[in-house]
Amino acid sequence: MSAERGQASVELAAFLPLLLIVVLVVAQLLAAGRCRELVGQAAGAGAAALLQDEDPVRAARRALPGWSRGRLDVTVHGRVVSAVLRPPGLVPGLSGLLRARARADAGPTP
Repeated sequence: MSAERGQASVELAAFLPLLLIVVLVVAQLLAAGRCRELVGQAAGAGAAALLQDEDPVRAARRALPGWSRGRLDVTVHGRVVSAVLRPPGLVPGLSGLLRARARADAGPTP
């Protein structure tokens, strides 16, 4: 019976690193999904700021929670606001591949 307990311990010890990797990948994907939602809000806030003659880059950053503001890149071309948001890097190398992008158009020039 003690040999079976030892075998179970070895199997558990071998399984834990795999479980940790799976948890990290799932958490990374959840963070990327959240960033996809946030980047749309940021682009929309930037376009709304253009309509109100305000700074679209500042408005886009203000639309995000503090942890994500430094990960946001905003560009404005005419009346189109483009935003790119990088999720936090839980899995090395995967964060850059999961960047979220959004565009919002403020419409024709009045």
